[in-house]
Amino acid sequence: MTSNVPPIGELLDAARHSAVHLEMRDVYAVSKETSEFQRWLETGERPDDPDSDYWQEWTSAVRRSVARGVVVRRARIVSEPVTDYIRYEHAGTPVNLAAGEQVRWLPRRQASDIALPGNDFWLFDDRLVRFGFFSGDGALVGHALDEDSATVKLCASAFDAVWERATSHEQYEIN
Repeated sequence: MTSNVPPIGELLDAARHSAVHLEMRDVYAVSKETSEFQRWLETGERPDDPDSDYWQEWTSAVRRSVARGVVVRRARIVSEPVTDYIRYEHAGTPVNLAAGEQVRWLPRRQASDIALPGNDFWLFDDRLVRFGFFSGDGALVGHALDEDSATVKLCASAFDAVWERATSHEQYEIN
């Protein structure tokens, strides 16, 4: 399922005009973040330098894309009150913004009438979907690519509906 799926950085580098990401989980247990998340829980501190070793690979990919005119947007559907993990993501979002991403937040109760795919996804240029699959505890278990026009249409429609209702990061207050 994952073996022939390119990393996000490669897909961002290939994007021509848009890359959108819809996140719908309240907890992610991504191994790369484990120590930073634990540190944040203990201290409330997160790396906030977009050029730090922790962020540099991601911010460089986003900056390259944005410099070519690609619009990179991320929307997060979250339960409220939010989990500690969502607080952690919120605390790190200024780095995403500094790299050139646009980020919005939508409380889950405001998404009840939106047709959503069953998994988080990236949609590139309204033509290619990269799904991320997670276990119940939030561990990443794989990815898949999909270019089926019905799947692309569902993901584009879902993202657009969420984006329209969501609140910009600057305006969204964690409760």
